Amino acid sequence: MTSPEPDTSELIVRTARQLRRRWMASLEPWGITPHEFRALHASTHGEAPRLSEIAERLRIAPRSATEVVDSLESKGLVQRIPSPADRRAVLVEPTPAGRALAEEVAQRRTTLGALMLTPLDDDEVAHLRALLSRILEASEEPGDR
Repeated sequence: MTSPEPDTSELIVRTARQLRRRWMASLEPWGITPHEFRALHASTHGEAPRLSEIAERLRIAPRSATEVVDSLESKGLVQRIPSPADRRAVLVEPTPAGRALAEEVAQRRTTLGALMLTPLDDDEVAHLRALLSRILEASEEPGDR
C-alpha cells in the first residue's frame, strides 16, 4: 500500500524546514546563530535599535535579546551606545565588522534561496513568489512582520 501524497501545507512546511536546515548549516563558518544574525541584521537597517526593539523583531523576551546582543558584542559585531534622544535608553549599533558580516551572510541567504528554486524557471519563481505573498498577506495578524 502506498502512502498518500502530502497535502500542500505539508509540502510548504517540509520545504521551509529544508531551507531552514540549510540556512542554519550555512551560518556555522561564521559562528553565529539565526537569532544572532537576525539581531545583527536588524541593527544594520535604519537607525540603531533599542534592545526592546530587537526583542520585538525577534519575537523573544527582552532578557533573551540581551543575551543575543551580549554574544554579538563579545564577537565584536555590535556595540551598545547611549541614545542621544533618551539618556536611559541603550542602542545597539553594528561595528564595521558587524556590518560586513551582516552583508556577507545576507548574500549567502539569498544564494541559498536561489539554489532551492533552481528546479523552477523565472516565470515559475515569480508566480510562486506572488502566490506565497498573497497567502501571507491574507493570513497575517498584527505583529507578524
